[in-house]
Amino acid sequence: MGAKTPISMAHEGQAVNIEQASNSELQAELESLQSKYRQLGELGLKLDLTRGKPGSEQLGLSDALDGILQGSYRASDGTDVRNYGGIDGLPEAKRLFSTLLGTAPEQTLIGGNSSLTLMYHTLEFAMSEGVAGNLSAWGNADTVKFLCPSPGYDRHFAICEHLGIEMIAVPILDSGPDMDVIENLVREDASIKGIWCVPRFSNPTGCTYDDQTVERIAALGKLASENFLVMWDNAYAVHALSKNAPPLASIDGYCEKLGTADNVFQFGSTSKITFAGAGVAFLSSSEKNLTALKNHLAFQTIGPDKVNQLRHVCFLQNAENVSVHMAKHADILRPRFDSILKTLKAELAGTGMGSWTRPEGGYFVSFDSLPGLAKKIVQLADEVGVKLTPAGATYPYGDDPQDCNIRLAPSFPSLDDVQACVDVFVVCVKLASVQDRLAGS
Repeated sequence: MGAKTPISMAHEGQAVNIEQASNSELQAELESLQSKYRQLGELGLKLDLTRGKPGSEQLGLSDALDGILQGSYRASDGTDVRNYGGIDGLPEAKRLFSTLLGTAPEQTLIGGNSSLTLMYHTLEFAMSEGVAGNLSAWGNADTVKFLCPSPGYDRHFAICEHLGIEMIAVPILDSGPDMDVIENLVREDASIKGIWCVPRFSNPTGCTYDDQTVERIAALGKLASENFLVMWDNAYAVHALSKNAPPLASIDGYCEKLGTADNVFQFGSTSKITFAGAGVAFLSSSEKNLTALKNHLAFQTIGPDKVNQLRHVCFLQNAENVSVHMAKHADILRPRFDSILKTLKAELAGTGMGSWTRPEGGYFVSFDSLPGLAKKIVQLADEVGVKLTPAGATYPYGDDPQDCNIRLAPSFPSLDDVQACVDVFVVCVKLASVQDRLAGS
């Protein structure tokens, strides 16, 4: 359902400072907010800001994929892409997509449409068979633990929970994961076998790991127990909102220098470049790791969809064309992010009711309410027809210890709907915050 600004309340005046207002000022603010909230409930809104899916306008940028091969099904090496085989992907696909990860084509495997599938297969392989042979299988141990920079990506956490891997939440800073905490943990606990990373425009905070953090993560293979894996999910490698967005250092280069290439698997996909449900996924690791993983995958498949790989190569062609294509995505996404960030600033800056990230790329804005209020805010929004990502989803086991983080995902709704959602959101934040303050006074 499309929507303009729900009611004429957005930007009409900043709320009181929650820390400085008197009880009488807070009570007056509460009555005003309750009136606005009742008006919202009468609008019958049905809006959704839950998941970071590309919108239809973004998907339309890649419609030329359909029919692009024009009946020509031969790859550069003569392979008939309609047939079985090619478990590690087409050579031209390796050349193209390795540039997105900053790795070598010979160290790259091209899969099906989902990088999440490749991540699951990698961890399941490490658990059941062992990347370095049966003796290296994590499942040989009674307990396997994984480090999870938080707030983070809920689907990463779901994989660990499904496989019985115990998760340890670690803080994430503007520079990336708190490496002092991480290094101490891996030194002290041999059951820690890996770490999740979304290194550029991290989900959901939007931070990009700085060079020192990338180097320290590459060095974890020397500090941690044997068979430690860095799961480097570079999902937003080319998803900047501006030309001046911070670059990401190559972990591959640091690994080569440190001798830790066997400890890192890198992942990427075109899910937010072309068609979300019909893209191409890829991973990179050492040649030793890729040989082992391909032997494992050979029991599950005779080969991925090479027709789709070839049509993506024909459509995207090279890294320069990818950059041009992603600039079009940025032009669509930027107004949606601006809508959220401008409204949060106009309505909540200086009120003491929360803080938020200002990402330069990726798909999310991360909002921190006052402690103990995230679930209440999400509930308030839901009751007037705006669905938000469940509070706690950005932490392992859905347990945000401060109950404060809320992930906002502006990509999928129309621009009008994004504005309507954030207008509702700020009312819910204010209402929950003022009620909490008065209850504690």
